[in-house]
Amino acid sequence: MELKWTSKALSDLARLYEFLALVNRGAAAHTVQSLTAAPASLLANPRIGEKLEEFEAREVRRILVGHYEMRYEIQESTIYVLRLWHTREDR
Repeated sequence: MELKWTSKALSDLARLYEFLALVNRGAAAHTVQSLTAAPASLLANPRIGEKLEEFEAREVRRILVGHYEMRYEIQESTIYVLRLWHTREDR
């Protein structure tokens, strides 16, 4: 399996960092490190996340990383990180 981040997921990561860095740069860096490391576990267990039925034709799943939701899609031998956000955000 291969892991790839979409441009939207990378934008989400940058947005979360900028928001958190206003209060605490160290905490922002730690959060971003945790979020970027989390999908590596999907390489061994890609279907560990909850399948989202609203994307029925595609295999879109989600995992929780602390207080953050990360959505990803499995396509053949590639895992695409699609989006991520804080669970308190209105999504």
